[in-house]
Amino acid sequence: MFTSPTPDPILAATIAVDSGAGVLHIVKNYTGDVLNFETAAELAEAEGIQVRSVVTDDDVAVKDSLYTAGRRGVAGTVLVEKIAGASAQRGDDLETVAAIATRVNSQVRSMGVALTPCVVPHAGEPSFTLAEDEIEIGIGIHGEPGRERILLEPADQIVDRLLTPILDDLPFASGDRVLLFVNGMGGTPLVELYIVFRHAAEVLKAAGIDVTRSLVGNFVTSLEMQGASISVLKLDDEMVELWDAPVQTAALRWGR
Repeated sequence: MFTSPTPDPILAATIAVDSGAGVLHIVKNYTGDVLNFETAAELAEAEGIQVRSVVTDDDVAVKDSLYTAGRRGVAGTVLVEKIAGASAQRGDDLETVAAIATRVNSQVRSMGVALTPCVVPHAGEPSFTLAEDEIEIGIGIHGEPGRERILLEPADQIVDRLLTPILDDLPFASGDRVLLFVNGMGGTPLVELYIVFRHAAEVLKAAGIDVTRSLVGNFVTSLEMQGASISVLKLDDEMVELWDAPVQTAALRWGR
């Protein structure tokens, strides 16, 4: 059973494997999330339920922050959830599902940009401030500021700022097959996300990288923040098969 991607970035996914034989936690790398799911795993194991955890850390923007030890888990988590969920659905055992989730996480890289901050409900005020002509490069999904603040640029230049660190990090190379995921941060119209996708796909094509699969939309958001993130996943044959497998959730729907 696969839990759908959620617009609440605090939540992680739980995948039940083999009709209750085990549970896989897919947890974004934020300290509070990790600690809460460690407690949940201990409680489940006390009831005789096997638990495995995969912590996602796809964000290339920062290596450490006030919220994490190591890289943050951001929109690439959706791709881990979908592919691992399809593995569980076909009947793979817990260790196999966890190994696939780990492999996907190791092959996906992400980075985001904010045009506006968000207002975290318990704080009641913006998590950071931006002038009308400023943007924040490398933001997190809980409203954290990013790696640098710059003056507003044309969309294609912003995409280059996000995509270059992504491609350099793994690194991606000519001949790779990838899934290109453009994620909205909550307040960005879909048409603007496709502007981001268009240029990102052009850059990948020019580098000899094949966009084999794609996803565009608001999936891992930061409340009402205006902005977007780009995730690139290096695919193998099994990942493509599991991505294409039927899914019927609130957020993702294809196949039967």
